[in-house]
Amino acid sequence: MSGDPAILRPYGDTTGDGMVQLSFTLPMPHSKIAEGAAAQLAAKMGMDPAMVVHAKAMGPQHTFFVVYGAVSHLVDVSSVRVVEHDYPLLSPKEINLAVRKGLRRRLTVIGGCIGTDAHTVGIDAILNIKGFAGEKGLEYYRELRVVNLGAQISVPHLVARAQAEKADAVLVSQVVTQRDTHLLNIKEMSAAFREAYPADRRPLLIVGGPRFDEAMADSLGVDRVFARGTTPGLVASYLVDELVTRRLAGNDPDRRSA
Repeated sequence: MSGDPAILRPYGDTTGDGMVQLSFTLPMPHSKIAEGAAAQLAAKMGMDPAMVVHAKAMGPQHTFFVVYGAVSHLVDVSSVRVVEHDYPLLSPKEINLAVRKGLRRRLTVIGGCIGTDAHTVGIDAILNIKGFAGEKGLEYYRELRVVNLGAQISVPHLVARAQAEKADAVLVSQVVTQRDTHLLNIKEMSAAFREAYPADRRPLLIVGGPRFDEAMADSLGVDRVFARGTTPGLVASYLVDELVTRRLAGNDPDRRSA
């Protein structure tokens, strides 16, 4: 093992053994040849030795594999770049007070799933009062007005509802990711909002889902990307920081101003 605490080697059975586990599917029926193909793929990815520890047919033409083996690669933690939560995490009481004093009205949030995406578990976990991970959803906050549009909302309908509700923020969840559908949908949405609103009145655009990278906000044309594990409190605190704290400090225009 390296003496540098920033240089790490994967851990499997014993410290520093470099062992990792990899799962994938190959489009071929389960057989000894298929298992050999899986081991070959893992070896080409740098696993040596590569052991197929699980193989299961997924229908007549596909096989799912779990491969276990050692890699020689090291991780340099000092070079890792992530999007930090650069705002304070507030309690519900603090959030309600900030909105009431800062905006002197309720903060309106609309959300839903766009395109053909019908997976509402994520958006419901953030918006609905039942919440997620022991935290109440945004409907719990007295000073937040929440409009949950549900699933399979078209982009034009989302824009129209945002205008009708005078939304301060728009939250969109995307779970369907085949052929990068989630990325295409979000880019279409962000373009539509920029066409429909003057720059200083556009709602805050927030997206989330398990396959998003938080560093993708600029390339997608949105204000913030939340990845897996996001809680309602994180989202509510971000809304306050962007729409109340920064505006009052003169660092962000009032998106609802006439």
